[in-house]
Amino acid sequence: MKRNSLLKLISIDYFSATPKYLQLANAIIKGVTDGIIKKDDLLPSINDLSFEFEISRDTAEKGYKYLKEIGLLGSVPGKGYFINKVDIKRELKIFLLFNKLSPHKKVVYDAFADSLIDIASIDFYIYNNDYGFFKRLIQNAKRDYTHYVIIPHFIEGGEHAHEIINTIPTDKLILLDKLLPGVQGNFSSVYEDFESDIYCALEQALPQLSKYHTIKIIFPKDSYFPQEILKGFYKFCQQYAFSYKVIHTIENEPIKEGNVYLSLMDSDLVLLIEKILVTKLKVGKHVGVISYNESQMKKIILNGITTISTDFEMMGKRAAELITSNTIDHVPIPFSLTLRPSL
Repeated sequence: MKRNSLLKLISIDYFSATPKYLQLANAIIKGVTDGIIKKDDLLPSINDLSFEFEISRDTAEKGYKYLKEIGLLGSVPGKGYFINKVDIKRELKIFLLFNKLSPHKKVVYDAFADSLIDIASIDFYIYNNDYGFFKRLIQNAKRDYTHYVIIPHFIEGGEHAHEIINTIPTDKLILLDKLLPGVQGNFSSVYEDFESDIYCALEQALPQLSKYHTIKIIFPKDSYFPQEILKGFYKFCQQYAFSYKVIHTIENEPIKEGNVYLSLMDSDLVLLIEKILVTKLKVGKHVGVISYNESQMKKIILNGITTISTDFEMMGKRAAELITSNTIDHVPIPFSLTLRPSL
């Protein structure tokens, strides 16, 4: 096949979160697996790729380097790059859709992608909790994907999300992080049971919580956090006779002795700590602090912040296992409590 014809097989989706070098590599791999690109075919030069798709030379070189690493590509000085072999097995093509890429979502992505390296191509998109963008991405997605892996969290408009998700073949669907009411059929999921998990995690902390009388959860008003978290929080406080309060912002909330603060957002956690430090109250003795979602920094701050978190690495791995084993299942990934001096 002529080099100019090969350029027509390559496309770059500038809305995709998949790195451009991987999009380039995946397009060539698809051409090989479809039988369109043959053994010994010469590929476009680095300069041609850079000019045609408005990408940097480094990006083009990185794409070719990746293809060389998996044995697909060879090169001859002065002649360029050519297809070294065509007997590759890479039949999985995955549409991966995240609501955002926070530090813990990156853990999910890395575990998922690392588990499927060399056996799947992944088109990765982020919709920033925007239902309208979420809907367009799914409607415009190519229909040749073997799997659709979706995290469904929205700030508003999400009440109709199940309708667009129900257009996806159920045997190709994996819901990640959250089960969504209204999604029909025999689909897979790797999920958190937010109501039950927050209740059980707080119950594990009961001996430490017993020295406080009030638990306050900092739950931003306009956020994607599931309301099930609040249901589990209410249930726990009522069951064990704690006074409780939902705070939408910590900025104007007075810090009082005997209170425990459960912060969902890291930005609120920073502000909370700043407010505590200007008082004479001691964290872990006069006031308690619990943070949602584990991170490396929380092991250090104030000699350690108690966290309630799911295992995000396990979430990514289990989603990948459902794909590689061709299994349809619902897999819960429960919260765990990590006790530290802040409580």
